[in-house]
Amino acid sequence: MPELPEVEVVRRGLDRWILGRPIEAVEVYNPRAIRRHTAGPLHFAEVLIGRTLLAAHRRGKYLWLPTDGGDALVGHLGMSGQLLVQPPDAPDETHLRVRIRFASDESELRFVDQRTFGGLSVEPLPAPGADRENVPPSIGHIARDPLDPNFDPDAFATALRRKRTGVKRALLDQTLISGVGNIYADEALWRAQLHYARPTEALTGPQIRRLLDGVRAVMEEALEQGGTSFDALYVNVNGESGYFERALAAYGRADQACPRCGTPIRRDAFMNRSSYSCPKCQPRPRRARW
Repeated sequence: MPELPEVEVVRRGLDRWILGRPIEAVEVYNPRAIRRHTAGPLHFAEVLIGRTLLAAHRRGKYLWLPTDGGDALVGHLGMSGQLLVQPPDAPDETHLRVRIRFASDESELRFVDQRTFGGLSVEPLPAPGADRENVPPSIGHIARDPLDPNFDPDAFATALRRKRTGVKRALLDQTLISGVGNIYADEALWRAQLHYARPTEALTGPQIRRLLDGVRAVMEEALEQGGTSFDALYVNVNGESGYFERALAAYGRADQACPRCGTPIRRDAFMNRSSYSCPKCQPRPRRARW
């Protein structure tokens, strides 16, 4: 699943290429792609036609694009979703689900999703106020991510210790800290030299700071390289792959030498996924939480 760096790369592409142009037509080819828009495909198209997308925002792995009508186009890429900016005469992708055409025919926005776990919807935006943000209601429960200038490290540390769970499980909790998925959790924990099952309530202040530093560093480095692409499912809005896979220290490197100490990286089953760590640099705690 695309994580924060991959979604941020897409957001930047949308911000550059599709804002400020009125929407002329909307075509929905698979209703599942807009299942979160409960009013259905016709309503989805009707509320977007004639509107102009004003900005491109991200909270964790979610995107939203406010319109001049007071609502927003909200998107989540799921496992295989792609938001592509394509010339109108480009051949249709095999798994094209939604097409958005603009009054200017320079390009169009396409939502492509092989597995249809992602989706689009249109939601009204709440009026901003002193006690609330101008964020779509469906995203309101998502925590800020560590690259957000308003992210509060002290509040995160307090909430993390209260979780009483394993530290990796906590990192994957999008209501605690957003945008971190399996890949970057493993990479951040490797950098912080913490085992994924270390109890959150036992973490010290320096360990939490080291962990946050690791999360930020790995995400910033991934952004510089366009994200991580293991296959053709994750690409930016121009269909290009990211190259951070080449810099991964732990994730996906089972039995390969740890870049820090040379010990073979281990792979463990974790939450129906895999977790990668160094047995020497990240020793398993005596009291583990899974």
